[in-house]
Amino acid sequence: MNKLNCTIFRGGTSKGVFILEKDLPSDTTQWDAILLSIMGSPDKLQIDGLGGATSTTSKVAIISTSDNSDWDINYTFAQVSIDKAMVSYKGNCGNISSAVGPYAIEQGLVTVADGDETVVRIYNTNTKKIIYSHVKTENGQVNYNGDFAIAGVPGTSSVVKLAFQDPAGSMTGKLLPTGNVVDTLDVPKYGQIEVSLVDSSNPLVFVKASDVGLTGIELPNDIDSDPELLEKLEAIRGVAAVKLGFCEDYTKSAEETPGVPKMTIVAEPTDYTSSKGELIKSEDMDILGRMMSMQLTHKSYALTGALCTATAAGIEGTVVNKLVRKNSDGSDDPSTITIAH
Repeated sequence: MNKLNCTIFRGGTSKGVFILEKDLPSDTTQWDAILLSIMGSPDKLQIDGLGGATSTTSKVAIISTSDNSDWDINYTFAQVSIDKAMVSYKGNCGNISSAVGPYAIEQGLVTVADGDETVVRIYNTNTKKIIYSHVKTENGQVNYNGDFAIAGVPGTSSVVKLAFQDPAGSMTGKLLPTGNVVDTLDVPKYGQIEVSLVDSSNPLVFVKASDVGLTGIELPNDIDSDPELLEKLEAIRGVAAVKLGFCEDYTKSAEETPGVPKMTIVAEPTDYTSSKGELIKSEDMDILGRMMSMQLTHKSYALTGALCTATAAGIEGTVVNKLVRKNSDGSDDPSTITIAH
């Protein structure tokens, strides 16, 4: 049995295994087998590995220092399938990105700034984009203490702020990959479906909840327990993936490009009860969203998905823009958006 140093880090609502690239073989074709073994895949329980049997806990970050003066750290994201012998390097994970800065500081890969904050410049190799990570530090170390809370994670900690530099066209080279704010997809078996394809930090497929037979207030189990609905959503995503050039056959999207584009179901603000039994009022949100991740529901909301949703909300005519809450003067303010999920 070979040994490999690694660190388990939570970032946002995701948790992943962090590995220094220098500890992996220089032959990257060997990485998949190693990462699958580390996470315990393929196995629905990942019982013999470090994976947590959900898409948000089956992630890997591969880190190295940079020779480029424009950034400090190189970061490659890997989404490890749970029940298939497959690793996807397409797209980035914003939640895992939030842990890269603290990890780099812990590993001594960057110099800690004087004062109470250190900025780590991260180059994500998946999207070829730079992210500035603002990490709370004290006495040369990460300061994890704080009162910041996020939905989906118990307790509080210090806040990590990310600034995505020029996030548009992360994988397609364009904010609107097709040049359209709305596309009508011809989906075999399901007919024509209207979507918006937007690429900002990650490419997303936005569809109106009512257009796929939903209200938008469904909880994850309501969607995950409906195989016919899951098939329909993946078919739509698959046709979108073909349109974006990620695969050639829509029926193979789950095999060839399982993580992107990300299917996102949106609806206008509506009262609903969360999975914790909490009443969420329509006036407390600007848009209602449900994201898919690796062919099942995302149990919270992807950070890159939130960024892309906010971007889409500010583009006149998109599916999101038509549903987002308007200001009293009828305008919308894309600089700040509250997404209920």
